[in-house]
Amino acid sequence: MTPAEIAALPYRPCVGVMLANAAGEVFVGQRIDWPEPAWQMPQGGVDDGEEARAAALRELEEETGIPGDLVRIEGETAGWIPYDLPLEIVPRRWGGRFRGQEQKWFLMRFLGRDEQVNIATAEPEFSEWRWLPAADLPGQIVPFKRAVYEAVLDELGPLL
Repeated sequence: MTPAEIAALPYRPCVGVMLANAAGEVFVGQRIDWPEPAWQMPQGGVDDGEEARAAALRELEEETGIPGDLVRIEGETAGWIPYDLPLEIVPRRWGGRFRGQEQKWFLMRFLGRDEQVNIATAEPEFSEWRWLPAADLPGQIVPFKRAVYEAVLDELGPLL
């Protein structure tokens, strides 16, 4: 695909979850499908006809095993935050149909215990997980998503 073809592609609608514990630390998981360190917060696509909030709760449970009754939604980004994939990844990701993602982010407070986190889900996305101080998030994420994480921190960080 040429850069012009990629630039003409749409963004994939997606949600992200900034899951915070009582200490204000944020959940991050190491992507199971990435060879080098690639920590990220839970995120995933929005299904056709699905509301963003419902998608965020679904994705959280699918990726962490945490059901909606163990979280409280405390905030969400005002708008959708886009990012572009590196050009060489576009043809291999999502069948080459999207240039990147446009994400709506939700801040959720974890009301459970660490033992209730279960990343060994039906379709695991993470090989390990940990709580991370929010200020450390951008430095742990893959470079092409850093601006998104900085924007999420700017908007939702004060609520931590």
